[in-house]
Amino acid sequence: MKHTIAVLVNNQPGVLQRVSGLFGRRGFNIESITVGTSEEAGLSRMVIVTTGDEKMLEQVTKQLYKLIDVIKVVDLSANPMVARELALIKVGAEPSMRPEILGVVETFRASIVDIGTGSLTVQVVGDSEKIDAMVELLKPYGIRELTRTGVTAMTRGNAR
Repeated sequence: MKHTIAVLVNNQPGVLQRVSGLFGRRGFNIESITVGTSEEAGLSRMVIVTTGDEKMLEQVTKQLYKLIDVIKVVDLSANPMVARELALIKVGAEPSMRPEILGVVETFRASIVDIGTGSLTVQVVGDSEKIDAMVELLKPYGIRELTRTGVTAMTRGNAR
């Protein structure tokens, strides 16, 4: 089962390494991790996507709370949430192929952010499934480079 966990931490050097190291030492894989400042000065929010059962999630949560710089741990996937990811995809695109590629881009409400003589760079934002689908449709054109941000998420509505 996939879990999306938000971890509020003190914005201090080494905190990311300690949190990711905790997962590694326990043998848990991090599928995605994003980190950025939060709404409170001096605090950062990590959004971690991992896979495991409820027992694993409980164990990780307890271990995270043992770290000095961890303030709060929330299983976002336990409630309705909004989750997004950004990808930049550079595809081979000779001028004759561009209208066809633009059709795919428009269908996904993505955008072209760079045009080269023989390539296009596409920016797409959405859930992981949307990004995966876009990548699959662009593969036949020759993906030259691909980068993804990882998932960032928060609960829907008024929940905190």
